[in-house]
Amino acid sequence: MNFEKLKNLIIYQIYPSSFKDSNNDGWGDLKGIISKLDYLKDLGINAIWLSPIYKSPMNDMGYDISDYYEINPKFGTMEDFDKLLEEAKKRNIGIIMDLVVNHTSTEHKWFKEAKKDLNSKYRDYYFIKEGKGKNKELPPNNWDSCFAGSAWEKLDGHEGFYYMHLFEKTQADLNFNNEEVVKEVENILEFYLKKGVIGFRCDVISNIYKESLNDGKKRLYLTGREHYLSRPNVHNILKRFKENVLDKYDAFMVGETSFVTRDEAKLYLDEFDMVFEFEHASADQNTLVPAIKRKYKPKNLIEPFKVWQKEVKWNSLYLENHDQHRSLSRFGDSKKYNFLSATALASIIFTLKGTPFIYQGQEIGMLDYPYKIGPSNTKDCCVPTVYETVRKLHFPKKIALDFANNVCRDHARSPMQWDDRENSGFNEGNPTWLPVNECYKNGVNVSENLANPCSILNFYKKLIKIRKDFEAFKTGEVEFININKNVLSFYRILNDEKYLVMINLCNKTINTPFRNIKHDLVLSNYTDVSLNILKPYMSIITKLK
Repeated sequence: MNFEKLKNLIIYQIYPSSFKDSNNDGWGDLKGIISKLDYLKDLGINAIWLSPIYKSPMNDMGYDISDYYEINPKFGTMEDFDKLLEEAKKRNIGIIMDLVVNHTSTEHKWFKEAKKDLNSKYRDYYFIKEGKGKNKELPPNNWDSCFAGSAWEKLDGHEGFYYMHLFEKTQADLNFNNEEVVKEVENILEFYLKKGVIGFRCDVISNIYKESLNDGKKRLYLTGREHYLSRPNVHNILKRFKENVLDKYDAFMVGETSFVTRDEAKLYLDEFDMVFEFEHASADQNTLVPAIKRKYKPKNLIEPFKVWQKEVKWNSLYLENHDQHRSLSRFGDSKKYNFLSATALASIIFTLKGTPFIYQGQEIGMLDYPYKIGPSNTKDCCVPTVYETVRKLHFPKKIALDFANNVCRDHARSPMQWDDRENSGFNEGNPTWLPVNECYKNGVNVSENLANPCSILNFYKKLIKIRKDFEAFKTGEVEFININKNVLSFYRILNDEKYLVMINLCNKTINTPFRNIKHDLVLSNYTDVSLNILKPYMSIITKLK
């Protein structure tokens, strides 16, 4: 995307199932989204990232697509989608689709044809291979699924044959060694760009090219991902998408690039406007095994932001999304410092260099749904597999449940909290696909946030206005200052303008070296501000004279 457009983007992620239910069936839908466009315009965003709305059996909540050219009836019709594009455009809001092409649903017509006839051309759309062993009773190789367990599933009706799925077993991986698969994806891109979408968020895009199915090499990892994660040929495919389709529309592109290093990210910036990195998102997780929690320390959040700002020219700035637990539940203090910690965290993503992303409900301080998840009470397809895998390793049930709970994505997918009515105004009171978090009764809803001038929502609006009005926060240089391991502090510098940002991410008061400095306060989450003292979770944005 042209940089003049890119630098002004402020993106809001909508998880359609949970945003707004217009017909009271328990599921959010496109008409519900349309009904809330004025709220989003008033918030100040100018683009919506829409999680998948394509036709799907919903085994992985829409990330298992059975038809790229049809809308899931749960969400509405193609006419409803066209109306959303039209109404959003009236409000100067662009729509960004979720491009999911590492795999399709096993209900997709391509896979059904492949399964029906192994001599058809569609077999080569996927990785369908004979097993190993005397009776072909073993998978073709020993790769693991990202959702735990084997990456191979037996192909029903074809004894001795398996198909690959790096994720859930109903998500069969596409074969990008096949020229026809590449063309199919180009057609999908063209179809939605012609409709008027402004770009795509590309799901697990770093995985799409499988370099070799032969596991004879010495393996660097237990999973086999050295054969498919960010392999060199992925860039050839992405460059082709860019040259053949995307550049014609000046399309926005952000890639979800698992385990990407900073050097690898720089390579992706030849094809994308930015990538999603996961270093800061692992601040309370074991980097290699997210199911294992580690004690959260602010420095584990701060340091990745700093190194990515220094080494990568343009970043995605986010705190949470549909795949991660709520940031206020993870990195803040919702009991003692709810407003302060939520606004301190928000200050990060609007003052650093890059494109800010807000996940629905983040702007009102939504929290993780407070229940223990297990294989029998979840909508998340990865939970039963993780639980079963841990149990097979002879860990007790409690540990297996803890692992499953830690990776479960339901916590951050509960319905959006609009007001204090039943089901928080998500619908008219019918059962919802996931329970509504009861915290909506305690003021964590849009209506009460709007009415309170000192709410989290109204602080977000102020940050967004600063981002829009102050060019230094879009294109200015970032110069970090070392004050304390719990403080993210830096200057934003553009020409002769210099701004100081200090964000205390802990519950302690911290002294700073800034005394007797002339400045004009731009914004703080405290009313009583002194530059030489940072109170708990204090955020200060000021212009130096």
